[in-house]
Amino acid sequence: MIPSSYPDDATMAAMAARMLLDIKAVHFNTEQLFTHTSGKQAPTYIDCRKPIAFPRVRSTLMDFLTCKVMRDAGLEAFDNIAGGETAGIPFAALVAERMGLPMSYVRKKPKGHGRGAQIEGAMNEGERVLLVEDMTTDGGSKINFVEAIRRTGATCGHTAVIFYYDIFDHAIPTLRENGIELHWLTTWADVIAEARRGGDFTEETLVDVERFLRDPEGWRTDRGLS
Repeated sequence: MIPSSYPDDATMAAMAARMLLDIKAVHFNTEQLFTHTSGKQAPTYIDCRKPIAFPRVRSTLMDFLTCKVMRDAGLEAFDNIAGGETAGIPFAALVAERMGLPMSYVRKKPKGHGRGAQIEGAMNEGERVLLVEDMTTDGGSKINFVEAIRRTGATCGHTAVIFYYDIFDHAIPTLRENGIELHWLTTWADVIAEARRGGDFTEETLVDVERFLRDPEGWRTDRGLS
């Protein structure tokens, strides 16, 4: 069912941040650091796959994301919804259901057997595809997925995520240089603001996390981390 009403962007951002905090998808620890995919350590970690285990949160976030995309890109802007392997797959399915559109998914690389497919499902030349993912940091993985979609002859100029880091100045310009517009619900700034309002973490922790997000490499250097 296509949602027909939704709050403004600021309200959705705050509500999405609160939901992520309530389900313990947000982790801040300035002493016991987290190791990110890059291999670098950080005091922050967010698990945007966790909403799939919470039906009310999952449903509300997907209503928000669907409405935001339809408002920003257009009610009839897409013919196919694609999820990026693996975290984007369940969210793409939920958005596709709401928009009444076919759903496909994109592998990180072609299968090494069978047809060697990188796109699973059905995607046709000329279709306008929305790429759905759980989150984005600097946008690099989104470009790889979009390039795979475009090789089918389909077009893809939009990607939608629940969470956007919004700490890398080059992320949005790089995506736009590749013809991709990013749509998101909430960011680190929104999460920290909501955590401060709700008292989810100590002020000392939040201040140190903000320091890290302003200058990750400087923060690591100060701590003797590579």
